[in-house]
Amino acid sequence: MTDSLLLNAASWIVPLVIAIVFHEVSHGWVANMLGDPTARQRGRLTFNPIKHVDPVGTVILPMILALSGAPIFGWAKPVPVVASRLRNPRYHMMLVALAGPGMNLLLAVVAALAIAVLAAFNPTGELWQFISQNLLNFMAINVFLAVFNLIPMPPFDGGHVVEGLLPRSLAVHYRKLGRYGFLLLIILLLVVPKMFPSANVVAKLIDPPVNWNIRALLPNSVG
Repeated sequence: MTDSLLLNAASWIVPLVIAIVFHEVSHGWVANMLGDPTARQRGRLTFNPIKHVDPVGTVILPMILALSGAPIFGWAKPVPVVASRLRNPRYHMMLVALAGPGMNLLLAVVAALAIAVLAAFNPTGELWQFISQNLLNFMAINVFLAVFNLIPMPPFDGGHVVEGLLPRSLAVHYRKLGRYGFLLLIILLLVVPKMFPSANVVAKLIDPPVNWNIRALLPNSVG
């Protein structure tokens, strides 16, 4: 494995780890503010990545994707949230769910501002190129995670929002889809595109809003 491959993988994995840690902590922050201290009591309101790392979703899968040139995504250990401890479980759970994508969009804006500052000063050298690449990747990853997690299906954050909007009688049945979440994810991302290329979920549903947001954040840098 060459040094360039390792550097390329690092320029994706490091930003990804930061993005998903902030994503998870934001869920815990909002839950704590709305009455559920579970994440705080279990020591999950920390930016120490070790507390949040899922060996497969945070390390192994992103490394494989980065080295293969595939789109990078991953996940951390979910921050524990007990809906019944929230002051208004039905609606506050929607706010807790939206906190993760909201944080990712905020981080994308911060990255875009940092990129603009670097562009204004235009520093040279390999170190600055590496920093610039990390910032670009960090912005792209955060936009992707924000959009991806808003997929309206349990256990994604968007699924919790849909559940809160549905009538209670339907929400109970909708919530049960969460137990098949990982299987549905694999089917949507890997099986469906292979069998029906025109039904590629990422290309059809995720890429357009991701690209629109990136163009909005970097209108002069993205063609």
